[in-house]
Amino acid sequence: MRAVLDVILLALHIYVWVLIASAVLSWLIAFNVINTRNQFVSTVWDVLYRMTEPVLRPIRERLPNLGGLDISPIILLLIIYFIQSVIIRYIYPNVF
Repeated sequence: MRAVLDVILLALHIYVWVLIASAVLSWLIAFNVINTRNQFVSTVWDVLYRMTEPVLRPIRERLPNLGGLDISPIILLLIIYFIQSVIIRYIYPNVF
């Protein structure tokens, strides 16, 4: 059972980095630092968007309109850190 929990924690840790990469890439695209006409950038952006958007969309729907500010990745990071903390502190020690 601990192996399953380790895999879940690893998957959450990897998803955190995917979420950070998606946020940074969206900033770079928004500020016109990189161009999405480049095929590699477009492919990476598409992959990151498809990995993060299904999770971020429900959070964005429940948030009030904050103008151009999107805090849904921050909220998702807090949720992920909360889940990791619950697993590490309460579930993991009680598994034999």
